[in-house]
Formats: sequence, C-alpha cells, structure tokens
Amino acid sequence: MGLIRMGVLGALGYAGYKHFTKKHDEPAAFADGQPHATQGGGTVVRDAGADSMRDKPSTWTKTDEEMDESFPASDPPANY
Repeated sequence: MGLIRMGVLGALGYAGYKHFTKKHDEPAAFADGQPHATQGGGTVVRDAGADSMRDKPSTWTKTDEEMDESFPASDPPANY
C-alpha cells in the first residue's frame, strides 16, 4: 500500500511540475510573441516598457520607464 501511495504522489508531483513550467516557454524578459535570441540567433534586446515584459509589474512609474528605456546603456536617466 505504501508503494502505491508513493507512486501516486510522485505522479501528481510530476503532473504539477509540468503544468506550472509549461506556462513560461518564453524567456523571462520577453512578452509572448516578442522575438528573442533563440528565434534566429544573435543578441536581441527587449523593447522598452512594461507591455514588452512577460511578467508585467504591478506598479510602473515614469522613473521605471526611463530606466528601462536606458538599457543596455550604462548611464541612468539624469532626472530621477
């Protein structure tokens, strides 16, 4: 009985793992449909803005927008 219970729990754990990991097939920085480095090679930089993120932030200020637009430059915006 214990072996069957362990097998069932293992199957449920595997099914849960597959369910929660299949949602995020895109890289973390890119929204669904955004081109990224695995689609055609080369280095691709995500478009600026919260709409281009896979996991959109709950709050997004003007400073956040300016910081995001400055990437990959090393200098932050001067007005924050």
